[in-house]
Order: sequence, then structure tokens, then C-alpha cells
Amino acid sequence: MGLLLSERWLVVIRWCYRRRRSLFCSFVAVGSLVAAILLWPMDVAHYLNTEPSAEMHDRSGRLLYAFLNPQEQWCFVRDLSDISPRLIQAVIAAEDRRFYRHWGIDPIALVRALWQNIKHRRIVSGASTLTMQVVKRADKTPRSLLGKIRQLVQSVRLEVRVSKNDILRTYLNTAPYGLNLIGCEAAARRFFGKPACELTLSEAALLAGLPKGPSAYMPSKHPAKALRRRNYILKRMLEEGFVSEKEFQRACAEPLNAGWHSFPALAPHLAMFLKSEILQQRVVCTTLDHNTQTIAEHLVRESIRQYGGEIRNAALIVVDAPSASVLARVGSANFYDEEAGGQVDSCRSARSPGSALKPFTYALAMERNCLYAGEMLLDSSLDYGLYEPENFDRRYRGLVSASCALNHSLNVPAITVLERVGYIPVHSFLRGLGLSTLVQPPEHYGLGLTLGNCEARLEELAAAYSMLANLGEYRARSIVEPTSMTAARRFLSRGICLKIYEMLEQPLPTELGSEQAQPVSAAPRVCWKTGTSTGHRDAWAFVFNRQYLVGVWMGNNDGTPSRKLVGAQAALPLAATMFRSLKPKSEPAWPEVAGDLCKIQVCAVSGLPASAYCKRTRESSLPRGQFLTRICDMHYPARDGAGQQVDCDNVIERWPGTAKGWNLARITAPLSSPVEKRAARSTQSRGLRILSPSDKGEYILTGEANGDRIALRASLDEEMPLYWYVNGRYLGTSNPRVPLIFDLKPGKHRITCMTSAGTMDHAQCEVFLPATSIRFRN
Repeated sequence: MGLLLSERWLVVIRWCYRRRRSLFCSFVAVGSLVAAILLWPMDVAHYLNTEPSAEMHDRSGRLLYAFLNPQEQWCFVRDLSDISPRLIQAVIAAEDRRFYRHWGIDPIALVRALWQNIKHRRIVSGASTLTMQVVKRADKTPRSLLGKIRQLVQSVRLEVRVSKNDILRTYLNTAPYGLNLIGCEAAARRFFGKPACELTLSEAALLAGLPKGPSAYMPSKHPAKALRRRNYILKRMLEEGFVSEKEFQRACAEPLNAGWHSFPALAPHLAMFLKSEILQQRVVCTTLDHNTQTIAEHLVRESIRQYGGEIRNAALIVVDAPSASVLARVGSANFYDEEAGGQVDSCRSARSPGSALKPFTYALAMERNCLYAGEMLLDSSLDYGLYEPENFDRRYRGLVSASCALNHSLNVPAITVLERVGYIPVHSFLRGLGLSTLVQPPEHYGLGLTLGNCEARLEELAAAYSMLANLGEYRARSIVEPTSMTAARRFLSRGICLKIYEMLEQPLPTELGSEQAQPVSAAPRVCWKTGTSTGHRDAWAFVFNRQYLVGVWMGNNDGTPSRKLVGAQAALPLAATMFRSLKPKSEPAWPEVAGDLCKIQVCAVSGLPASAYCKRTRESSLPRGQFLTRICDMHYPARDGAGQQVDCDNVIERWPGTAKGWNLARITAPLSSPVEKRAARSTQSRGLRILSPSDKGEYILTGEANGDRIALRASLDEEMPLYWYVNGRYLGTSNPRVPLIFDLKPGKHRITCMTSAGTMDHAQCEVFLPATSIRFRN
């Protein structure tokens, strides 16, 4: 089309001469031809586009990891604002001093180059502008007269359509710097280990001189030539007024300082996991923090090195507690250690969590009013036939509070608590928190669930612990930078989580000792929990407060055990060091109580809300939303043979014989606050009454599938959640239009229904086997 147009205009010119038209018409025709050529449609993107390397950035835009582009080159595209002004000045001074004053062709340079080449009868000087070099790289024009003419034409056409800054940016991002380095950013990182925006004057001058002859001026191979070229560029900058004489002299005196630096390769496991997304989008921003990730990877490497090969791997994750965004993620101690399985992402690998699940069992038990943080539990031998759980150190401590039992990670009390709340609700609770590895039915894990006879992933457990740190609000962990914070779901009440904070708060072991008393006094308070799997194959630790959470796993990817794989001894020191390296925020590190806890009187012996017969009491705090329906049942007055009370002052203590089924409480009317009492009177006026089962009802088991079940119903079913107990043990909650199902079992049963205000109603029923005769009553 362009050739046809040119031929037509030549016909017009000949016609003008043949008809002896004025010279003006010829000039008009030629000018029109030039205008048509310049304004003819042009694919600008062909000249401005680049083939960048795919990059993974941190939350502030810093490079974490990169992949080669399709041409197996390193090319990092940057805007002019991300490039040192010194480099821009050096390039203009060296390559195109009149860049901002010409239209793609520098006539002065053309005349100068033509005269010098004629004078020396060979090509000794060129007149390529930055625009012409951009065109040459894009079109790959041959070194011939026609090729040069095409460059000239296309350069002018390009200048008509795009800005000078677009052309300059394209030049800096596509200039060859030797090896497989394209663009100034890749060269700056390779030769100086820094981004192009941080280049000094002498470094900028060195890079500005490389594209003229990348091989000839390669600083690692030809340092003398590279030095002379750099100083020439500095002299040109001085002549153009970009630098002062003093700056010129100081820069010329500096050595090259160019070396071989590796490109950033932080968070390689995450980069491989997101590789397809990164290659597709070219740049993916994550929630990681460059400095935090660097420190985390260094600490993991140093921690593993001290074990001399006995423990070969570790994984670490740092989470911003309020937002659940991941700040650092280390999948292994050394990504390139094939012998230790370094490329296995241990943040996503399923491992036995040991005691790391216990806090969730205690929290759910308190949420369901099966446990108070201060009540006493019996740490003693347990016998379930083929299953005889024992503590990690095989020692028993007798009576301990629930807080102490969780704080010291005792196994027997944890199973006692799980038995109260039930392993089915705990299993469902953990699944709801995102533990996707619990693929078996609850019966498969049984009472060992709270001791970690299952598998869990570090990243999923970290998200679950973030829920505790965030006072019961769960947010799915985020690692790719979101547009907004993910929505939160409440799993636990704020008051329950405040008690978990109290139960797990401990000084970090590395901070104990008088010689560190001063730093410890200023350090933010923390909670921590460890876990050790059966057989010493996995060690875990989680450290958190309101600001951050740090989770650590240590072990061997091939499952090799080690006596050193103990959570408190191996994983906790690493987690503690990482946690203390994090920059404290301006927000409080410890949660405010804010009226979520209330003071009550508890029995000094059992730790339960005191009854009328508890002689010694003390003050304790409970979550305000926790119902006070379980009171101390270990004290009662002495009675004579007729069952009459002998003396109010003569109180007897009774203790269960074993840890199995241990419970010192009995269900009774709650000890309500004035607000709760008013709510209770309002509820009573509407009348709470159990409708099913009917009081003193009798049932015969049928043995049919799903036939021996009844729906628990009450008069307030459609108005509010109701809490149900059977024989003093919590059964579950019924919601409006969602009844609770009770599986019938032989024997007498006392059914209790309670509202959130503490109002209760009771009903008794008896269940018989088919062969048992029913006693009819008058």
C-alpha cells in the first residue's frame, strides 16, 4: 500500500513538471507525500513493547523472585520514576545529547557523522539517536543504506505518535547489557546487587556505557576498558552540565565496584506454587514483607545448621494477626538441598500436630459451658481398655487447674476435657477452622484427636491460631495482595479468647533469667504453645499476641525421628527469635478486657462457682457470656441415717475416684448479673417449657435404623437458641427451626433446657430395652 501511494505521488510530480506548473506545486506534492508517510497508521506497540521476566513482589513492590522471560533473558521493566536520574542523565550525555530537542533524527549529528566518515573513508562515527536505537531493536533492520533510511523514517514517525519519556523508558528497558541481561534494572541487580533506582553516579556511568559494546566493556572480563568507558561517560556528563567538577573528580576516583550478584530468590516455594499465575500476569504482588522474609529464611537456615544433620528441615510462617495476611513464609531450610527434600513445601505438608490442637479443645469446651478456665482437673492415669493415654514426660501432677493443664500441655486433663465436649463437635470445629487434612470421620480419631493423632498443615494451623490471636474472628489467610481485607467469621466469643490468652501466656524460655530482666520488662507479652508428635518426628511451636503470629514446624521430610524433635526445645527457640525480630506496632500487643470478663466467687478447692456449702472461696474471672450453670458439687452437709441434715457447719468433701469421667460440677440455676436477671424474668414471662420429651415419659427402643431418636423441643424454639444438657452433660444447641436430636439409650435421663439468660426447665424420661416390661403407674 505504501509503495503504491509513493508511485501515485511520483506521477503527480511528473505531471506538474510536464505541465510546467509552478515549483510551488512540486513542493506541495513532496510535502504531502512526506506528511502521508508520517501519518500513515503505525503499530506503536511493536516498538514500545518488551518481553519482561515474570516477577513476584512483596507488599511494597520489592522484588522477591523472578523467572526468565520466553527468550531465556532477564528483563525487568521499570518506569522512569523507578530508575536513577543519574542513569538517565548518563544515557542522554553518552548517546543522544539533543534527545529532547530533535524529532527522532539529529541533523547536526548526521552532518558530523557524514563529514567524519568521508574524511576517513570509513565509518568512524554514527548518528543514531535513542529513538533510532529503539526502532532498530524492534525492526532488526540490516546495517545498510536502505536499513538506515528506514530507521530514519520510522524514528520520525514514532516521535510523532509517542512522548519522549515513552521512548526513553523503552530504551532503558530494552538496552542490551551483555550475557542475558536486557534493560538497566537487570544489569543493576546483576553487577551491583541493587535496583536501578539506587545507582550511584559512578555506577550509573558504567551502565550507560555498556550497551555500546556489552562484550568489549564487560567489567568482569575487561575492567580497564570498562573503567575508561565509564570515565568518558562522566566527562560527557560534566560537559553537558549534569555534574559538577567536584562530583566528576570524586566519581572518577571510585573503583568499578562491579561484581556478580544473584537475583532475589526469596520465598521460592511460594513462587513455584504461584508460578502459573505469575507467568500469566507478569507481576504478582503478595502480602509478604521483604525484610521479614529475609530474616525468616536466615533464621531457619541458622537454626537447622546447629543440629548437624540430625534435624534437616524446618518451615516457618509469620502472620499479621488482625488481617491474617502472611508476612513471611519459609517452606524449607534450603530449597536447593535435594538430599533433605528442600523443594518439598513443608508449610503445605501434612504432619502430626501433637499437642498443638489442645487450645482449640479447651476453647470449644468453655464456649459450650463444659469447662471453666479455673476449675480443677485430675491429672492421673487413664484406662480406656486398649487405650491408656499418658503425659509426655510420663509423670502425673494430681489436681491441676484447667489453665495449668493447658499451660503445661498435660495429656490426661486434655482428654478429660475432650470427653466432656465430645470428639464429634471438636472434629467439626477444627474442620470449620480450615484443617482440611481431617478427612476421616470423627470416630477414626476418637479421644486422641486433641493429642494430635491426625495430620495438619502449618499454614492451616497458623490460620486457626490467628483466630485465637484475633479474639475469635477467623479470616482465611491471604498471601496474594487483596484489594480489601477478607470478611471475618466469628468462631469463639471474645471473652473465651481472653481466657485462652491468660491460659497460654508465658515468658519465652530464651528470655528467662536475671541477666535479661531489663529487656524482658519492655518486651510485649506473648502467648505460646508447642507440640511434639508421637515418635519424635515433628516439633511445633506457635507464638502470638494481638499483633503477630509465628508458627514453626521442624522435622525431617522422610519422617526420620530424632530425640531432639521436641516442640519446646527445637521449634520454640526459632519461633521466639523470629517473633522478637518483628517490628512492634503502634497498636496494643495485648487485648483489652473491655468488660468481656466478670468477677465471681469460686470454690477455693474445686475452682468452680461456689455453692452455699463451699467454706473457702476466692475471686476469679469468667467470660461474661459464659453461663454459670455448673457450680461446685464436691461440698455437701453431713446427714444422719434418716437423711436429715445434721449440722450446716459440718461439710463433707467428696472426690471422684479416677480421672475418667472427672467432673466436680453439677448443673443448677445460674448466678446471673442484674442485667441477666432482668432478661431471665422477661424470658420466664413468656414461659420456657420442654415439650419433647415429655416429663416422666417412657420410651422403648425399636432397634430400627434412625428409629431410636427424638427431637428435643421447647416452647421457645422459634424465638432463640436453646442449650440442652442430658444428665448434667452438655449435648448441644438448638436454633430456631433447627432442632437438636437426642439418641435414646437405656436408663433414666434428666433433660435440661436453658436460654442464654439462664432460664431453665427440666424433664425426666426413661428408656427401656424391648424385653423390659414397663411399670404402669396409677
